[in-house]
Amino acid sequence: MANGVADLRRRVEGRFDGEIGSCRLDRGELTIEVPRESYFAVCKTLRDEEDFGFEQLIDLCGVDYLEHGVADWATRKATAQGFGRAVERRQHKEQAWAGLRFAVVVHLLSVRHNWRLRVRTFVDEEILVVPSVIQLWASANWFEREAFDLFGILFDGHPDLRRILTDYGFIGHPFRKDFPLSGNVEMRYDPEQQRVIYEPVSIEPRVLVPRVIRDDHRYQIKASGGNGHG
Repeated sequence: MANGVADLRRRVEGRFDGEIGSCRLDRGELTIEVPRESYFAVCKTLRDEEDFGFEQLIDLCGVDYLEHGVADWATRKATAQGFGRAVERRQHKEQAWAGLRFAVVVHLLSVRHNWRLRVRTFVDEEILVVPSVIQLWASANWFEREAFDLFGILFDGHPDLRRILTDYGFIGHPFRKDFPLSGNVEMRYDPEQQRVIYEPVSIEPRVLVPRVIRDDHRYQIKASGGNGHG
């Protein structure tokens, strides 16, 4: 499989020289970054040309990189006491993100060559539009609707772009990082009106982090000052 991925990488870099932003191999998985203007053409080539033959679209999703690398607690450090409950937002910056905020990620499969490929294209927040690939893979239909519903990304050429998971009158896009975790409204059945009504959410927003207690001997520090080994 490793040789197969290396072969795919050579073919991609040779065929799309100057057309893609990057071609990165990480943990045995190949990811190519494509400019939005070349996104549809590159996908069409990956499907149609014999050297690739990606006849199946396995998944398509949106990604929001807002505050990427910023957390409410230091996630790279763990203590024997674990993490406490964070009732105040304290932004711990592990890595600053300087790129575009939104991206569309496509996972492709070539049954013929037994290859998997990830294609990522970034989208300007001011022009949140990406060409639809439903003409290439019919399975992109509901995936693109999901990305539109949850992230607000528009897919130019989609024949039926409407919400698929949220309510018809839902406001906002719940997978955006700036969307409140508790939402903006809550719903309940009103016996007097005999219908479901929406009201402003009554939950107080705060960050909850489950406390993790590690009882494993590997994490215990001896009273004598040892490192816990031996």
